[in-house]
Amino acid sequence: MNRRDFLRSAGVVSAGIAFPKTEWLLAEDTDSGSWRTFEVVTRTEIKQSSQVTRVWLPIPLTSKTPFQKTLSNSFSADGGKAGIVEGRADGLGVLTTEFPAGVKPVLTLTSRVATKNYAVDLSVPGKAPKADRAELEYFLRPTKLLPTDGIVKETAIEITGGAKTDLEKARAIYEWIVDNTFRDPKTRGCGIGDIRFMLESKDLGGKCADLNALYVGLARAAGLPARDVYGIRIAKSDLGYKSLGASSENITKAQHCRAEVYIDSHGWVPVDPADVRKVVLEEPPGNRPLDDLMVKKARARLFGSWEMNWMAYNFAHDVKLPKSPGAPVGFLMYPQAETSGGRLNSLDPDDFKYEITSREIPAAAGEKQL
Repeated sequence: MNRRDFLRSAGVVSAGIAFPKTEWLLAEDTDSGSWRTFEVVTRTEIKQSSQVTRVWLPIPLTSKTPFQKTLSNSFSADGGKAGIVEGRADGLGVLTTEFPAGVKPVLTLTSRVATKNYAVDLSVPGKAPKADRAELEYFLRPTKLLPTDGIVKETAIEITGGAKTDLEKARAIYEWIVDNTFRDPKTRGCGIGDIRFMLESKDLGGKCADLNALYVGLARAAGLPARDVYGIRIAKSDLGYKSLGASSENITKAQHCRAEVYIDSHGWVPVDPADVRKVVLEEPPGNRPLDDLMVKKARARLFGSWEMNWMAYNFAHDVKLPKSPGAPVGFLMYPQAETSGGRLNSLDPDDFKYEITSREIPAAAGEKQL
């Protein structure tokens, strides 16, 4: 099968740009509501210490957004040296800690954030302020795992061939992702996000860091600024989706990547095709068809809005960990650590123990925005 036949067989949206008629489902879910305040605590412990042990934790998003405010970050690293390093272009903040030999490497980060449900009305032109051109160019660039040439470019052109506006292009890519990918429960963590491999191998399965990375890469290849937003679920869903929220205050395994795409008429637009596929697979009783009512509601809602029972960390790719001699990480959504033996596996509790908890606190107790 050649690439053109593969694209056709995968159900590429093209000339007609025919979208599912799901707009009627939006009204009940787009109320932005009010700000909620959460305290998120991350505690890490390295079991096998060494001459020097380094630990890196992502902190909540440092950029200003309409959906999240970072209120405070405090940390404890007895016997170690710790500080926060920021990378402004990606909204990236990294708590960097170094423990000398003989010190038990235990690190605790306490963050407070305020979040607010986020929805963009795509039915009328928006009034979003014009973004800085340098910022938009930055979110068009290729990265190691998000190339914008070759099969990625070819696929993006096929998908958006019949689109007349940037909004139609963005929606066409979203619908294609929902129709042609699947959530693979065997994928470790949130996935890797190697989109060229996904397209060339025709294996379009994975989890959020795979499926939403595919959206971002295809959007960039189509000329639309787009970015992954790496974060973690911090509360249950209030919209009736058991699969799209934290099940308890222990959120250690609740990491979740979302995406945004920039449309001139509306500014940054939230999307999350990966969570549509999560609803398909995991929402009780499981394995729901795409024409199931709950799936249709999620599909309509997740092009243009997010429920903010989730905390964003950053937009970063190819992250060079401060003072690390090791290779950059593809993205920073999990705690990272290194000993004299090298980089530890963030998904291996035998070497790298960490726990993340979240609790909602009364608004009156929230701190002022930094």
